[in-house]
Amino acid sequence: MKREELQELHYITHFDNLASILRRGILSHRRASGHNPTSVANPSVQAIRSTKSVPGGSSLHHYVNLYISARNAMLYSILGFPAIPPPQHLRVCVIGVSPSVLDLPGVVIADGNAAAALTGFWPSPEGLDKVSKELVFGRFWTDENPSVATVKREGMMAEVLVPDRLVPRHFNHFYVCCPQAKLHADQLNLGIAFDVNGNLFFNDGVRFHG
Repeated sequence: MKREELQELHYITHFDNLASILRRGILSHRRASGHNPTSVANPSVQAIRSTKSVPGGSSLHHYVNLYISARNAMLYSILGFPAIPPPQHLRVCVIGVSPSVLDLPGVVIADGNAAAALTGFWPSPEGLDKVSKELVFGRFWTDENPSVATVKREGMMAEVLVPDRLVPRHFNHFYVCCPQAKLHADQLNLGIAFDVNGNLFFNDGVRFHG
């Protein structure tokens, strides 16, 4: 992937956390734990992340994890698919983050899901060269071959890891899945604008199981 192909990065969070994020920034898992955030993460995956470290760096829980594209298997799971309607869709926000964070000190790029065994870690911004644009922006991760499906799924979840904290000046957009979710978000009275982005939230008429 080339840097000029990257318009923004994504952070997935629950509406309950937005007021704190606007005040404190996006905090690493370790730092956020003192503020009792509402987690959207899979506990079993978090258990892996708590024990895995970036080579030459800290554990994954010491980083803010941004996705190159939030339209991936994690968001699909958070939204509750294949249940219809998905139970979480009205309370999940994706924050669009400026790619300028690639130049912050200590930032690391993971060429897939950082919790996966075969994922590689690279200094930013050079590490973008190790990320597959085709996988990250692929429409689907399913495949008749389970091994290929795994490669697709993990590759779509390539991450940018920011040490400790990401301050609000790097935030560009706040995305929600549909007009109803936007109504809920606007009622929070946070003084920010929410954009409906159905494609990002799989709300584009395409449904699949994976």
